[in-house]
Amino acid sequence: MALTLEDLAQRFGGDIVGDANVRVGGLAPLDQANAQQLAFLANPKYLSQVETTRAGAVLIAPADLAKLGSREGRNFIVTPNPYAYFARVAQLFIDLAAPKAPAGVHPSAIVDPLAQVAASAVIGPHVVIEAGAVIGERVRLDANVVVGRGTRIEEDAHLYPNVTVYYGCKIGPRAIVHSGAVIGSDGFGFAPDFVGEGDARTGTWVKIPQVGGVTIGPDVEIGASTTIDRGAMADTVIEECVKIDNQVQIGHNCRVGAYTVIAGCAGIAGSTTIGRHCMIGGAVGIAGHVTLADHVIVTAKSGVSKSLLKPGMYTSAFPAVSHLEWNKSAALVRHLDKMRERIKALEATVAERASGGE
Repeated sequence: MALTLEDLAQRFGGDIVGDANVRVGGLAPLDQANAQQLAFLANPKYLSQVETTRAGAVLIAPADLAKLGSREGRNFIVTPNPYAYFARVAQLFIDLAAPKAPAGVHPSAIVDPLAQVAASAVIGPHVVIEAGAVIGERVRLDANVVVGRGTRIEEDAHLYPNVTVYYGCKIGPRAIVHSGAVIGSDGFGFAPDFVGEGDARTGTWVKIPQVGGVTIGPDVEIGASTTIDRGAMADTVIEECVKIDNQVQIGHNCRVGAYTVIAGCAGIAGSTTIGRHCMIGGAVGIAGHVTLADHVIVTAKSGVSKSLLKPGMYTSAFPAVSHLEWNKSAALVRHLDKMRERIKALEATVAERASGGE
């Protein structure tokens, strides 16, 4: 599966410095690569490793190439973003090496006669496809996937084992949904119907039907065990090229803007709008009915309780400190109300004396 540097440059661009006929068949870090592998430099602090690496070639930015003391006997593909170039080459090598599943429907799958399944799709063992569902060209549904009635999965999407997509949802082209994800489960909507107070309080919570769907755009990736709730009336929308990590919860009627990334264990309450090109850190909690502007970054474990309408980085989590330091800080926090009253009293005394009082 080895390719020449010329092959790679024709496919992905970049300028070759050195021997364009050098063949590489894999990728490795600078300090571990051999002559049959391609390495990359994304962080200038590792520039010295470029001069000692045994890699067949190195992906490098123009500015970093200019800093090298010697290029003799070395091969490079020069590109503005070596890290992204590396990712694309890695995808290519994996695609070349992976066995191709044959198109068709596994005998154990259950496909409703009113569903439409493209002849080029790969339908794995024990998949269930309900009435009115549409499965596009080259879609791959791995074992135990469930596709609800009226759901549409567009071309080249890949759903890994045990994904469940409820009725009336849409998954766009080239989307990837990892194992255990649930798309289109009911949003958390209940109307209170209680009377009385205390022990005399009676009544119940009345479920609000969730009749919207979920629309997922092209090139979206959804991590394992992530859940995206269907809308109460309109759809929950995940725009193009959003990348969502594992164990993320997205509530009903949310809208996540294109190219946003959301790290693991984040929780986003209903009717929240997140802009384009945002970055949501791990374990972030976002309250419902708030808006995040484009290009907002929320750092890990922060809580967002109101709208963030300007681009930039936001933090509310307390950074990790030693246990002893935390205990001291916590003790101070517990007494802030008393300190506040003492300061107000001192300010009043100072003001009175400044005005000539005793």
